[in-house]
Amino acid sequence: MTEEKQRRYDLAYLKMAKEWSKLSHCKRKQVGALIVKDKMIISDGYNGTPTGFDNCCEDEEGKTKWHVLHAEANAILKVASSTQGCRGATLYITLSPCKECSKLIHQSGITRMVYSQAYKDNSGIDFLEKAHVDVVYLQLENE
Repeated sequence: MTEEKQRRYDLAYLKMAKEWSKLSHCKRKQVGALIVKDKMIISDGYNGTPTGFDNCCEDEEGKTKWHVLHAEANAILKVASSTQGCRGATLYITLSPCKECSKLIHQSGITRMVYSQAYKDNSGIDFLEKAHVDVVYLQLENE
């Protein structure tokens, strides 16, 4: 795939991840993720509470509850319960991962990550680069 064609696909998938983020009930930040393998979306996710829990992500002080799952973790867990696998896949995510989620990304076999906004702590990106995951930043319009 040419570099220009790859960029067009990357932007399209990132825009889809941005739309997916709107499904999150979190007030502080809405994050969306897509996992793409062989030009097919094999999973999706957004940040939110586990199945069966109240959809409220923040406590009375406005802080995120400890049990809220991050978008990329939700997407990876969805793959784990399917017949698919992440080996060689690309993760499209609206916010770069925290250090905890970066371990999941690497361990799941994802080899490329495209993101549109940087998380407050770059440890996750640093870890993924050290693990030889191809990390790509692409800014979306209106961000």
